[in-house]
Amino acid sequence: MPVLSRFYGIIIRMYFQQAEHNPPHIHALYGEDMAEVDFQTGKVLEGYLPPKALAMVREWASIHKDELLHMWETQEFKSLPPLE
Repeated sequence: MPVLSRFYGIIIRMYFQQAEHNPPHIHALYGEDMAEVDFQTGKVLEGYLPPKALAMVREWASIHKDELLHMWETQEFKSLPPLE
């Protein structure tokens, strides 16, 4: 699963298996916690992140929403800048 970005101890990943993994989402890992987050709505699909980490993931995803959707649709993964 490619790592798209790392910031403040959070690792953002995405992988693609269309039949099993809709809606489009990212996997965010923070310490022992992990959540699947719909990057278009910010909704947590599965898992848990502490509120501050989740807020940062949502902010990062909103900044990169177009790029994330392109990666989801094409499977052309690339690194994206961290949240600053």
